[in-house]
Amino acid sequence: MFYSSTCPYCRIIEPYFIQYAQEFKDTVLFARLNILTSMWTAERYGVLGTPTFKFFCKGRPVFEVVGAIFPAILKKMVEDLLVHGKECAGKATEINYEITGYG
Repeated sequence: MFYSSTCPYCRIIEPYFIQYAQEFKDTVLFARLNILTSMWTAERYGVLGTPTFKFFCKGRPVFEVVGAIFPAILKKMVEDLLVHGKECAGKATEINYEITGYG
């Protein structure tokens, strides 16, 4: 979850995010990244708004949702990606870490 301290939707979803991190702790790694303190990482992954939920498979982003969402939808997305996890790496795009917005 890419978030910022000034994002009201981030504060609303955070308790659910923490709950799901506990619930899926044996199968999914959940992480939060403050875009105000990690701007380069947010830029690298194309984060333009908060909250942004990016789903990764074998280190590659495979799915994302931007903006306020219902907690149940977030949980359903995690469950669906677990079901189709074996297919995700083949559909993921390589990331070129040498590319930045600063020429």
